[in-house]
Amino acid sequence: MFEILEKRSLNPTVTLMRINAPKVARKAEPGQFIILRTDADGERIPLTIADFDRQSGSVTIIFQIVGATTEKLNHLNEGDCLQDFVGPLGRATETEGLKKVAVVGGGVGCAIAYPVAKKLHELGVEVHSIVGFRSKDLVILEDEFRASSSKFVLMSDDGTAGEKGLVTDALKKLIDSGEKYDRVITIGPLIMMKFVCKLTKEYGVPTVASMNPIMIDGTGMCGGCRLTVGGQTKFACVDGPEFDGHLIDFDEAMARGAMYKPFERHAYEEACNLFKEVK
Repeated sequence: MFEILEKRSLNPTVTLMRINAPKVARKAEPGQFIILRTDADGERIPLTIADFDRQSGSVTIIFQIVGATTEKLNHLNEGDCLQDFVGPLGRATETEGLKKVAVVGGGVGCAIAYPVAKKLHELGVEVHSIVGFRSKDLVILEDEFRASSSKFVLMSDDGTAGEKGLVTDALKKLIDSGEKYDRVITIGPLIMMKFVCKLTKEYGVPTVASMNPIMIDGTGMCGGCRLTVGGQTKFACVDGPEFDGHLIDFDEAMARGAMYKPFERHAYEEACNLFKEVK
C-alpha cells in the first residue's frame, strides 16, 4: 500500500498529494507518469509525476477533480493509502544538447510542465516559462516556476493574474523580440497545444507536446491511448507521452477525447452523490 504523506489544495479544483513510493521515486524522471488505483475496485488512471524525492522515497502528483476517480482520490487524506501506484511509465523528457528552451504550460498542465522546467534549469539550460490560466484563482506553482526560470511570463484569460491574453500571445512576442529557442515544450489543454504548435511551425522552432489521452493498461497492449503522429499510429504510454508537436493530429485527439465526456460526467455525479449519502 502507498501512504499519502501530504495533501494540500492548490486551487478549488486542483489537489497536490505526496505519496510514499520509494521504488518509483528511485527511477522517476520528468515527463514520466504513474497509474494508480484508489482501492481494489477502483479504475486505473494515469497521472504525470509532478515531482519526486529519491532520498525520502516520495513522489508528488497533482490532479484536477474532473471524474469519479479523482473525486474519490480527493476524499482521501494524509495517512490513508492507495491500492496501487505503478511507475514510472512512459519516456522521460529528452534534455540532451539543449541550451535555451521555452516551456509553455496551461491550466493543470502546468503541474506537468514544472518538473520539466526544473530539470532543465538544474542542467544549466536557459528556461523561459510561459504559463496561462483562466483567472487568478486558478494559478498554481507560480513560485516554483519563477525559481526554475530565467524568464517567467504569467498569462490569464481575464487579466486578473499577470498579463491578459493567451500563452501563444506571449510566446509570439518573445520570438518576435529576437529570442531563439532550441526547443519549445508545451503541456496543457489540447486546443492550447495545437495553437502553440501551429505558431512554432510558422517560425520553424522544434516543438514537443506532452499528450495525455485515455489510458488503461499503460503498457501499449490495450490501444486506448493511440494517437496519429506523422501519419503513423503511436501509443502515448510507451512511445510518449511527448511527441513532435508539428506531426500530431490534434483534431483527431480532441475528437476521441470528447467521446467519453458524457460517461465521465455521469460517473463523477454518481461518485459525488455517493459521498453525500455517506455524510
